[in-house]
Amino acid sequence: MSNVRRIFFVVALALSLFGSFAVGRATADQPHMQNALAALQTAQTELQLAKPNKGDHRDRAMELVGQAINQVQLGINYAR
Repeated sequence: MSNVRRIFFVVALALSLFGSFAVGRATADQPHMQNALAALQTAQTELQLAKPNKGDHRDRAMELVGQAINQVQLGINYAR
């Protein structure tokens, strides 16, 4: 893994963890939704780091994971 990709991965992971922690503190009564959001954010980071030679399946997965993240966030906000 190149240094740039490694740095990107570490920064993305740190932001994901910080975001999950910050949102988790505000919505501690929704641990399963928070866990789902963190898992989806990790999946998004992994897909971004994957090589794009997947016959457009990687791109479609990135699109669907983005939609799933949005829906989980909407669900968390709705339950507040």
